[in-house]
Amino acid sequence: MLEAILESIDEAIHVVNSEGITIYYNQVAASNDGTTIKDVLGKHVLDVFPSLNRQSSTLLKVMENGKPIYQQSQTYKNIKGQLIDTVNTTLPIIVGKTIVGAVEIAKDLSTVKKLSHSLLELQGKVHYQKSKPVSITGAKYHFDDIITECPEMKKVKELARKAAQTSSPVMIYGETGTGKELLIQSIHNASSRNKNQFIAQNCASLPTSLLESTLFGTKKGSFTGSVDRSGLFELAHRGTLFLDEINTMSLDFQTKMLRVLEDGVIRRVGGTDTYLVNVRIIVAMNEHPITCIEKGLLRSDLFYRLNVIFLEVPPLRKRKDDIALLVHHFIKKYNYTFNKLVLDIEENVMRKLKGHQWPGNIRELEHTIEYAMNIIEGDTLMMDHLPVYLQELEVETVQEEIKSYSLRSTLEKTERTLIKQALEHSNYNILHAAKLLEIPRQTLQYKMKKYNITL
Repeated sequence: MLEAILESIDEAIHVVNSEGITIYYNQVAASNDGTTIKDVLGKHVLDVFPSLNRQSSTLLKVMENGKPIYQQSQTYKNIKGQLIDTVNTTLPIIVGKTIVGAVEIAKDLSTVKKLSHSLLELQGKVHYQKSKPVSITGAKYHFDDIITECPEMKKVKELARKAAQTSSPVMIYGETGTGKELLIQSIHNASSRNKNQFIAQNCASLPTSLLESTLFGTKKGSFTGSVDRSGLFELAHRGTLFLDEINTMSLDFQTKMLRVLEDGVIRRVGGTDTYLVNVRIIVAMNEHPITCIEKGLLRSDLFYRLNVIFLEVPPLRKRKDDIALLVHHFIKKYNYTFNKLVLDIEENVMRKLKGHQWPGNIRELEHTIEYAMNIIEGDTLMMDHLPVYLQELEVETVQEEIKSYSLRSTLEKTERTLIKQALEHSNYNILHAAKLLEIPRQTLQYKMKKYNITL
């Protein structure tokens, strides 16, 4: 009866004993592998699948270290030379304290992969016949793709989920590499606009004249070589337009942007016709907007128009609990990309990664793991696999971290005290207190909110 039950399951099941000899192998597994049950049963797993070895075989690996492997992709050739792609969950079989074998449940991806490649080839042929390549824009990330256990980051996600239910402008601030666009795409995909276009434009990558024609479009004859062309506002109609680094726009162009945001009406460069567009605007900055206003890089009226929902993405150095989660996520990602089977990371390496300040944030961490996965040969990530600069910064990093935290704490305490004294001296008049502190009123209001100082 047990055998009949196992045979009726629509998943491949492969069981080996402690010596690596197959003791159970169902028909689904045989079909996936392009073999027969008779070819595999009673034989060593490496004899039947010669392209595997003790490092790449998930069955042998879990018996070696006793650790289960969940949802691990694997690509190998069977005894007939056919290439097989599967996603495996492999568990050690333990009796008492002894590992007596391993069981693997696998889903076949070969057919799906072949269909995907056929589709891509067909699309390539269709596109080749067209005079111009077809560009594809869209948002691929969702809130589930944001990996975190950090309370502060969870609050940001929750606020972003709420923001997704409306069409109000969103302003996001975060250092480079913190994952701002991940959050922005998630907002679009969770909104009622997710069936329409998501278009992203980095404002720093274009001069003002070209940025204007890119956003608003052009009218034929307005300048030499100009044609009738829709701008990004028109293309994003009923969808989402993401503008990155808006503080790099010229102040004159920010005035034009403010007018568009107020009434939703655009006019192509060189044209007289106007177009009413329904676009949700999300902007991002890697420098705090209050600082940009003080430097004269951002108009205060544009800031107030866009700052309906403000999200501040914390840097990775303030998300220490997330580092281990992200490291294992990136290892799993590059296991699949590079067809490797890295399962563990040395404790001193994890301590090192948690102690680093990560000025490049999550992007820097991912590139660090990608580098390690390029050069690693075994199944454990060790110190030698890290970039040289990280290995050399082992002692200095910890010392600098202690200093920076001490300095930050002292500055925050001093700043909070001075603000409270200025407010008391001015009888809680914010404008008067800001003059005493010699800072703009907006800055004082931001810092009062930061330190939870109420009137």
